[in-house]
Amino acid sequence: MSIRHFRTLLAIRDHGSFSAAGEAVLITHAAVSQQIKALESHWNVVLFDRRPRSPQLTPLGRAFADRAETIVRAYDNMLVEISDEAGFAGEIGLGAVPTTLTGLVPLAVSHLKRKHDKLHVVIQPGLSTALLQQIDRRQIDAAVITRPASLPRGFTFHEIATEPLELLAPPQTETDDPMFLLRHYPFIRFDRNAIVGQMVETWLQAQKIAVQESMELEDLEAISSMVMANLGVSIVPQRCVSNMNPLPVKHITLGVNAPSRQLGLAWRSDSGKSKVIKAVHQTFCDAVADGRFSVTI
Repeated sequence: MSIRHFRTLLAIRDHGSFSAAGEAVLITHAAVSQQIKALESHWNVVLFDRRPRSPQLTPLGRAFADRAETIVRAYDNMLVEISDEAGFAGEIGLGAVPTTLTGLVPLAVSHLKRKHDKLHVVIQPGLSTALLQQIDRRQIDAAVITRPASLPRGFTFHEIATEPLELLAPPQTETDDPMFLLRHYPFIRFDRNAIVGQMVETWLQAQKIAVQESMELEDLEAISSMVMANLGVSIVPQRCVSNMNPLPVKHITLGVNAPSRQLGLAWRSDSGKSKVIKAVHQTFCDAVADGRFSVTI
């Protein structure tokens, strides 16, 4: 019997099935079943009602899972609570939306590594919704995301920066009127699977602008390159940290009613790495204060 068995039980409770729990804790469905049977045998209890197609926790099983969660959290936090440096010599899994990968993230992580050289940072790119799911399944510890309309229960979100949306236009355009450009130039759309893409679509509809859509991309560097090649205009977040050697495209404000995205760090409130994650958040805020990623960092 080990803490691993309790983690598997909690994964079933949180994800709703043995199969989903296996994916979350990276073991097979058969291994999940074996671990639950071992728990039931060891404690001489019935944790699941197996009559439904998908086994359901019994009332005793739910109470048992609640107590198991307390034990797992205490185990995860044990070293952190007695040592100021605990966690800074291990690994942290950090998700990041693609728009932050060429400016904010490299600058912040370089600062973080200077302060905590034994901390191993693993970066996982992804869209905000997918990254939140990975945090929930404990596949990563935290993520830099665009704040959604509502956060999942049990999550903490600390703001890093507010980025207004702006229009990118080719340098050879003769006007800086965003409404004219949006109506008369091909439109390079930000991926609608991303929260930013949905914000763009909502704003366009509110302004009653029918764009001439030419392509849909999620990578800010790719979008900038397409605009530079005079293939259209696009609406994207204004970077809170400039990357090295930016393309000389036009950056045009959308006006006083321009939407903004709130960029921040999200993590599970019960994470055993909260102290490290809060230090990561502060490092990201420091990077925003610097404002530019360059070779002189």
